[in-house]
Amino acid sequence: MKLTDREENGVMILEPAGKIMGGPDASLLHDKLYEFIDQDKKKFVVDLSQVDWMNSTGLGILISAYTTLRNNDGKLKLANVTEKIKSLLVITKLDPVFESYDSIAEAIESFNE
Repeated sequence: MKLTDREENGVMILEPAGKIMGGPDASLLHDKLYEFIDQDKKKFVVDLSQVDWMNSTGLGILISAYTTLRNNDGKLKLANVTEKIKSLLVITKLDPVFESYDSIAEAIESFNE
């Protein structure tokens, strides 16, 4: 997995690409989140458009990120969830947990509602 990040309108955009399946990927995303939380960043969007696949460990990474942010008065939202990942969220009954949007712009705008 590769991970790029940027900030837009006070929202941190995390853009993983490839497969999210644990191992070094888990610590990469986790460490990046804590780095931003330490900088007092509270709003995050994870763009899943370039994620080919995610296993249960990958889901655990997202859940951990969601919980960490919630416990630090932050929010994590998903954008561009692919059909494969959407079905994974439905099967695991996690789809109501995550706020999902069709685009990064919609996810960013949702922080202003």
